[in-house]
Amino acid sequence: ETSQCTQLFLFSLSTGQPIFKMMANRSKMSTKRKFVADGCFYSELNELLIAELAEDGYAGVEVRTTPHRTNIIVRATRTQNVLGEKGQRIRELTSVVQKRFDFDDGAVELYAERVQNRGLCAQAQAESLKYKLLGGLAVRRACYGVVRFVMEASAKGCEVIVTGKLRGQRAKAMKFGDGYMIKTGHAGEVYTDMAVRHVMMRQGVVGIRVSIFLPQDPKGILGPKIPLDDVVTILEPKEEINPETLLQQQAAAEEAARIQAEQAAMAAAAAPVEAAPESGY
Repeated sequence: ETSQCTQLFLFSLSTGQPIFKMMANRSKMSTKRKFVADGCFYSELNELLIAELAEDGYAGVEVRTTPHRTNIIVRATRTQNVLGEKGQRIRELTSVVQKRFDFDDGAVELYAERVQNRGLCAQAQAESLKYKLLGGLAVRRACYGVVRFVMEASAKGCEVIVTGKLRGQRAKAMKFGDGYMIKTGHAGEVYTDMAVRHVMMRQGVVGIRVSIFLPQDPKGILGPKIPLDDVVTILEPKEEINPETLLQQQAAAEEAARIQAEQAAMAAAAAPVEAAPESGY
């Protein structure tokens, strides 16, 4: 709530225009302001969709900007609920985004995309865990259920951290994990999918963080295409040719070439020689 209100009144220091006004006219601004406007637009849009589509398995949003139109792709596990009856809900969301950020008619379009494997989506699992805790399920049972579901979905590793007043008045953190997890370096950025959620429990706010270490996929569907740096693939050695066999093959080739040359010479010697034409003098 606080960040939404903060972004609502976020003004550009140089122009005095609100960020959402700048977002509609981003082609006329400098590169630095464009990055700031894009970041604020994505942040507020993401918060809106988290609040609106939490029960429909919301799993992230992607903004693709073209000179004439802004396409917003909403990823979710239940796309039919996102679209609504005859597409009514997606049209309502499009209208809200258009009016909030001052887009022209037809300048923004929302699409729904289904998540291929929800077991490998950290945001979907964080939302699932959130509603399990709100439903009164024990913390250990809920977390171990998420970890098992993620590992059965061919993930390399999973880690769930729950912090807050879990039992009693004393706040503490509980960590559940399986497999292995790389958190640093380039592999941590590319291979690790992470999501954070806040659960408004009766005793206070409980924080959830779900981290999933994705598998390597050459097609780039379930995980990154690039292999990990420490994965060594040993290829089968090529068949080595015996040196004696190689020498015999070379000798046979030389002998065949010599015989062919001799036959060509004999054929040239046996050919009749044409008589020279008599001169006319």
